[in-house]
Amino acid sequence: MGVLDKLRLDGKVAVVTGAGRGLGRAMALALAEAGCDIVAAARTRSQIDETAGLVRDGGRRCLVVPTDITDPASVAAMVESAIAEFGRIDILLNNAGGATEGMGKPVEEITDQEWHTGIDTNLSGTFYCCRAAIPHMLRQGGGKIINVTSGFGLRGGRDNFMYTSSKAGLINFTRSLAMTYAERNIQANLIAPGLFPHDNPAMVEWWRGGKFVPMGRLGRDEELGPLCVFLASDLSSYMNGDILALEGGGLAGGHAPTGFAPVVPLEADARRGEA
Repeated sequence: MGVLDKLRLDGKVAVVTGAGRGLGRAMALALAEAGCDIVAAARTRSQIDETAGLVRDGGRRCLVVPTDITDPASVAAMVESAIAEFGRIDILLNNAGGATEGMGKPVEEITDQEWHTGIDTNLSGTFYCCRAAIPHMLRQGGGKIINVTSGFGLRGGRDNFMYTSSKAGLINFTRSLAMTYAERNIQANLIAPGLFPHDNPAMVEWWRGGKFVPMGRLGRDEELGPLCVFLASDLSSYMNGDILALEGGGLAGGHAPTGFAPVVPLEADARRGEA
């Protein structure tokens, strides 16, 4: 089998959480283009319906399952729907997550609910999905798990507690999956995207169009799709517990890493403000 042939995913089924927009949609479409049938899971039905239409336009099947990944019962029902429709789950892409209420607060102002919501959205939800899907992968002889972390999982951030803690926890959760299930042909790896504004003008402005990224621009959603396909394919069969970053050189930048806040008051500016 040739190298490019090993990228084909014909006959496989991928569950994609957060598939309704942004990186989740881009990765779902890339997996479908490589031959996967898709289970599109997210909270907003209209968004995953749009994703499903695009998948079907490309000739692949797509099951739409509105899902709240912070609710274990919702996750279990989604996985059972996937098995009922397709009979198997070959790829689990845990993409759902993001900033939650309370981000930007100092730790002494964060409520219990804000803390739990942040952790559940970016860590517990992935645990629930893995717990529900792994028994099916074991019965069918293996599978691929792809978890989406962040540069903020590798460094702290000012007034950024739930997101950084959960994304860091996700890294070691994935490594533990890799060690636990390696001998049973389940590989678990991580993608760490950099700055992807998803055509959000406010985010483009905040990140100054990528001025602080060594490549000088922000990421485009479709650029993440090929990396996802690689991790889902036979080409990554000897990768396990690894992090692949796609961030324009931000983690290598040192003076301007991914997660660098472009508006940080300098000490001299603060003194002038007090004058």
